[in-house]
Amino acid sequence: MVEVLVRGELVSITQEPHVTMVDVRVRAPGPGAVAAAGVLGVDLPTEACTYAADGDTAAIWLGPDEWLITTTAISKTASAGEELESRLRSAVGPSGGAAVDVSGQRTTLRLSGSRARDVLAKGCSLDLHPRAFGATSAAQTMLGLAGVVLLSVDGSGADFRILVRTSFVRYLTAWLLDAAAEFVVEPERH
Repeated sequence: MVEVLVRGELVSITQEPHVTMVDVRVRAPGPGAVAAAGVLGVDLPTEACTYAADGDTAAIWLGPDEWLITTTAISKTASAGEELESRLRSAVGPSGGAAVDVSGQRTTLRLSGSRARDVLAKGCSLDLHPRAFGATSAAQTMLGLAGVVLLSVDGSGADFRILVRTSFVRYLTAWLLDAAAEFVVEPERH
């Protein structure tokens, strides 16, 4: 079930529940990256500030040898992160790689709607126009006063995933609600 924090005609903020996250360190291109792709069903992107996705699984480029893997495709149990971590560690370990379950580290928010880019522009210095931050774009940046990983879901400028440290989610949610306030259409009262 998705918790609706704000639902307006122009902006929607929701939390994506049960997102498993694993940080992977491995040389790419190379045998470890190929092995990781075999486990995930998606190649690790080698271009900076991008991500690759297949269904519910995304591999987000964080650095030349680091990716954040997010998925909702595996079981929604407390051990799901450990399960994926173990499979990835077995795959990349022989190549000198590493995998660590970081599922408890971040929460995922989804910001969508025709004014989503305008909301983000109030506290993010990135150019979020679809020509500059299109489909498969991802960046580590500041939003308000919180460090986030920001993903363009479809390249339209109207659908974003925001991965924020769990300790900052209350702050960021309040910040997004405040930033979105002018775009939310209140129902007419008679």
